[in-house]
Amino acid sequence: MKPAVSGLEKEFPGKVVARNVDATTRDAKKEIKELGFANHGLVIRSAKGDVLFKQPDHKVKMDEVRKELTSLLK
Repeated sequence: MKPAVSGLEKEFPGKVVARNVDATTRDAKKEIKELGFANHGLVIRSAKGDVLFKQPDHKVKMDEVRKELTSLLK
């Protein structure tokens, strides 16, 4: 897992579960397309799996991700 992503669990202990998904599997490729990503990205989902926030591909800005998580977790 990328250090910035795995670090989110430490920054938001007990509130965030981070994981990497293999983007080369058939199911992942379908989901990537549905999310509007070219080949990968970052997604914040609710506990039920609803998409709450996403950033595509190489446009992921971790400061924006942290800001969104802080807001969502209030």
